Amino acid sequence: MAKHVTRRSALTIIACSGASVMSGRAWAEDKTGRVIYPVAVPVYQTQFVADRIGYFKDAGLDCRLIQGGSGVKTREIIASSQGDIGIGDITHPMQLSNHGRAGRVLMPVDTRSSSVIFIIRKDLKDQGITSLEALAAWKRPDGRKPIVSVSSLGGTNHVWASYYMETMGLDDKVTWIGTGNVDTMLGSLKTRQVDVLVSSLSLLNDSVEQGWGALLFDGTDEAIWNKYIGGKVPVTAHFTLQATIDKDPPKMQAFVNALWRATRWIKMHSPEEIYGTIEPYVGSTSRAANILEITALQKVVDYEASVDAAGWARGEKVWFREMTGIKPLTIAEVISPAFIEAARKAYPT
Repeated sequence: MAKHVTRRSALTIIACSGASVMSGRAWAEDKTGRVIYPVAVPVYQTQFVADRIGYFKDAGLDCRLIQGGSGVKTREIIASSQGDIGIGDITHPMQLSNHGRAGRVLMPVDTRSSSVIFIIRKDLKDQGITSLEALAAWKRPDGRKPIVSVSSLGGTNHVWASYYMETMGLDDKVTWIGTGNVDTMLGSLKTRQVDVLVSSLSLLNDSVEQGWGALLFDGTDEAIWNKYIGGKVPVTAHFTLQATIDKDPPKMQAFVNALWRATRWIKMHSPEEIYGTIEPYVGSTSRAANILEITALQKVVDYEASVDAAGWARGEKVWFREMTGIKPLTIAEVISPAFIEAARKAYPT
């Protein structure tokens, strides 16, 4: 069971937040920061913007952004305290809590998934496989089930894609595998080692342009999302350990201040401007593909960075099921709202 913030920790946050929120620099001796993201795609743009625009630096942090390689690897880095704050599916801090590490969400990122697009091999689409049902009925030449690739088993793509398949009664008709970062994901589809790749719009666009990928099912579409999920749900989040918070609450406040400012910056700038800023972090896919994805992201970003009871309830059916293995947790056991509340006051809209 997740451990709640202690009274002493809460008092520390309150005592320090005034100075730290306004200046972003009132913490202990360690000003270095290790910020972890899974793979090089725009969905993690708040971290990229906070670094490139200088918001981490403004907060007094000497930050290094580190690519984890997948959502699960990002979680492992945070669990080992080799990273201060990570970004990934909201189930990652839940998994940490279930394993005695007390994961905490500092700030939600979006209101629905932007990376649950099923991309099928073009040759299979040309053969008439145009739906998830048709995919599930098809067999590989050796008689095996279709192979569906995600960045990592247990990561965002897997959690949400498997929920769609499970709801349709198709989850046991395919084999799921993790194929890592952008280059290896695209490579596995191109070389036909996998039959479907579940990822984001930028990877769909690049695979279509190269002539070896096609859209099969868009789980990011608002109408489809609402049909199966029911509305707003926090999917991606910035997270850490309670132990990391307890070690230096004002330092964590500085991280959230910078990320909140990055969120506001994203809201006020065009996809082209956002791409121009984050390009060093998303160079594995084309400019056109990235701009398409950033445009789509602007429709799902949580510009208030808040989680309400209704959104939490909608997410429970996805998070707490046999596939994830996550034991149910309450919103209070996962979300630490004090930091984003303080950031909003310091940097109002």
